[in-house]
Amino acid sequence: MIRVGLLVPTLNAGPAWPAWLAALAGQTRQPDRVLVIDSSSSDQTFALAQQAGLEVRRIERTQFDHGATRQWGVEILADCELIVCLTQDALLDTPEALRVLLTAFDDPAVGAAFGRQLPHLDANPIAAHARHFNYPPRSRVLSLEDRARFGLKTAFCSNSFAAWRRSALMACGGFPAHTLLAEDMLACARMLLSNWRVAYVAEANARHSHNYGFAAEFRRYFDTGALHAFEPWLLREFGRVEGEGMNYVRSEWAALQSAGMAWRLKAVLANTAKFTGYKAGKYGRHLPRSLCRRLSLHPAWWR
Repeated sequence: MIRVGLLVPTLNAGPAWPAWLAALAGQTRQPDRVLVIDSSSSDQTFALAQQAGLEVRRIERTQFDHGATRQWGVEILADCELIVCLTQDALLDTPEALRVLLTAFDDPAVGAAFGRQLPHLDANPIAAHARHFNYPPRSRVLSLEDRARFGLKTAFCSNSFAAWRRSALMACGGFPAHTLLAEDMLACARMLLSNWRVAYVAEANARHSHNYGFAAEFRRYFDTGALHAFEPWLLREFGRVEGEGMNYVRSEWAALQSAGMAWRLKAVLANTAKFTGYKAGKYGRHLPRSLCRRLSLHPAWWR
């Protein structure tokens, strides 16, 4: 049987961590290895992972890097052919979630696969719509040829709930180090350029969402704009993002009709924050680092 490793970075996973561990323990397809890379949590995250029998490595908080930390995990899991990536706040929704996600690799041309993210039960209407828009109920497998239709969305992948063919990932350079965010999309894009396919498996579900405020939305999109400025090849190879943004706004406006005008107004403000943050981020390389630290969701990256 193909060996499967599961990798999760953690930092103060909090009261939801026992439920995360229980959801993993309840999977019908258990990983052969589970590796937790903990950024010196001050709560019981480390201890509970050890008690559950998981492999745990501790790093300093200042050592964490979205790409490099995960790549270190991939190298530790060298005896596993498939690597599942999860985040501590992505709760596997059914006992079949991992097994179903891994069926994507029955196709030898698939290098990466990601599952459907459903909103948490406490998600507000804006957060719930974001999950339903970005993770539709229909599965698909995309190749580089699909970029003419889907643009940058072709390279979309989320390490909150994804799996990677380790040999393909390593052949494409692994997860890139010193990434502000989106190490998953960067790796996925390189796979596509190397003629691998990427599968979206809508039948494999995890619960993962965030009720972001306006300031957090600005900071998130500031980082996205900065990423696109620092990695210009991404838009050059896969196309721009503005059209997808307008599709999202129209879909959100319709979806929030039943939620009431107050939520529609909140959505307008949130989208204004996103747009402004993104445009500011595109100029991030020209701004003082001290200012970027204030505008970014990941201030430590701008050291």
